[in-house]
Amino acid sequence: MANWCSNSVAFEGNEIALEHVKLEFIKMQLRENEENCGQLPEFISDKKRGYFFDILLEDGDCIFNYQTRWSPNTEILLQIAEHYKVDFIYNYEEIGNQIYGVAVYSNNELTEIYLEEEDFEQYDYHEETDTYSFEEENYESDYEILEILLKRKIKKIQSQILV
Repeated sequence: MANWCSNSVAFEGNEIALEHVKLEFIKMQLRENEENCGQLPEFISDKKRGYFFDILLEDGDCIFNYQTRWSPNTEILLQIAEHYKVDFIYNYEEIGNQIYGVAVYSNNELTEIYLEEEDFEQYDYHEETDTYSFEEENYESDYEILEILLKRKIKKIQSQILV
């Protein structure tokens, strides 16, 4: 049984391109409902992995939430972005496999920032209190800690770019 990776992608671009992306995701959503299995856009040639499951369109913008098996499907999103000439911001997480990150595709360049094993080792879980400790603070959930760690990593990389 696969672990499920939670994904959220926001596409950016001109209105016509974004409408095409929305239609592609709506078609995949409809096919998934009919066939009861994960989907890929029809133009994707490598159909080995990266399938979209439980696709949901957020109201308004071109933002989609979905599930993938085991890991993020960044490569598939790149192919979609290149096909429709759009950019994206992509957040993903599968805590059981220590996967937590963000990818930004803009001006034909992908920047991906993610937590690594040593990042996950910076906090502890306390079963007796069902809390997490990080830097002498207690947290109800590890998601807040992971977000802090990811933001720090992003800030560090941005400061290195500006130097």
